[in-house]
Amino acid sequence: MATEDRLRTYRGRRDSERTGEPSGKAAATADARPRFVVQIHDARRMHFDFRLQVGDVLKSWSVPKGPSTDPGDRRLAVPTEDHPLEYEDFEGVIPKGEYGGGTVIVWDHGTYEPLSHDRRGRPVGFAESLERGHATFRLHGAKLHGDFALTRFRAGQDEEEAWLLVRKGPARAEGHGTPDPRRARSVRTGRTLAQVAADDGRQ
Repeated sequence: MATEDRLRTYRGRRDSERTGEPSGKAAATADARPRFVVQIHDARRMHFDFRLQVGDVLKSWSVPKGPSTDPGDRRLAVPTEDHPLEYEDFEGVIPKGEYGGGTVIVWDHGTYEPLSHDRRGRPVGFAESLERGHATFRLHGAKLHGDFALTRFRAGQDEEEAWLLVRKGPARAEGHGTPDPRRARSVRTGRTLAQVAADDGRQ
């Protein structure tokens, strides 16, 4: 599917001139590792947005409790619309009354390695592994490192599609669990949600 089509829902819900969000015109960088970003979004309900680059878009999930470094934590992840690649850098205040109105910070970002294999141990493309409902990957971020998995557990016919985001392997001693989103700081600017709201809300 063309990038233009994959971003139709994203663009249909937003007026980038009002919200400051990117319209989505960048192409994927050739021969580069795919990117990921985790944003904290203080909208109607506080949540984390977990996004993985797949081709020319960021596949996105809303994770209410955020990703955890504890393998014992299975975190609900609800799919949302594909986002443009430029969204990795978006941080600011979406005006009240607009779709997703609230404050956004970039909590973590970096690259990831697809790790999915079939039963015979042969590599499976990341887009295909998501289609199959189970994808494993290794994050190389400023805060998140190591292996994670996304597993679909509801198909979304009569009920909302849902996934689980789980840390694989041993827990990391530092940064155990998930940070308090109110105290967490942007990996880009070092600001908290409150500071971004105060700074950008005046503009």
